[in-house]
Amino acid sequence: MTADDPSLTLLRSKVRDVPDFPTPGILFRDITPLLSDHHAMDAALSLLAQAIEDLMFDVIAAPEARGFILAAPLARHFGVGLALIRKPGKLPAATLSHTYSLEYGNDTLEMHADSFEGMDSPRVLIVDDVLATGGTAAASAELIKSAGGVPVGLAVLIELAALNGRKTLSDMTVRSVLSY
Repeated sequence: MTADDPSLTLLRSKVRDVPDFPTPGILFRDITPLLSDHHAMDAALSLLAQAIEDLMFDVIAAPEARGFILAAPLARHFGVGLALIRKPGKLPAATLSHTYSLEYGNDTLEMHADSFEGMDSPRVLIVDDVLATGGTAAASAELIKSAGGVPVGLAVLIELAALNGRKTLSDMTVRSVLSY
């Protein structure tokens, strides 16, 4: 991928900047216009798949909600399972939870305790839409470890480089398609 790649140009044209969301001072990178354009969505999934094709993983884990949208087709493409990471109270069986800080507050994530049942130390790739401070990815990694998995990397559509999220995830491979 080069900076002048037509697919990257298409993706950048479909990411909407929303100032002061969800709180004043935050510039939110909205991917809903990208998701509503099947050409852009196809390009995003193709570029994400290319970015991770050399990684070894047994399962993809995705934090809700936009992570689900990207992770499900990638799990199908690579022939691996999908583990869901959700907000509290959304999963029906026994869960593990982890509370963490993000750039505009605190949050808690949960994952089914048996997400990797029958697997011996599965290698798990986390897929999400955006890497900002790394809080969501780090919390996801902690949940994966608690459930018996080994977090091997993070793949995101957008990386907000100025927020230094990679630094938080120094023990994992990080791949991103777009960087702002």
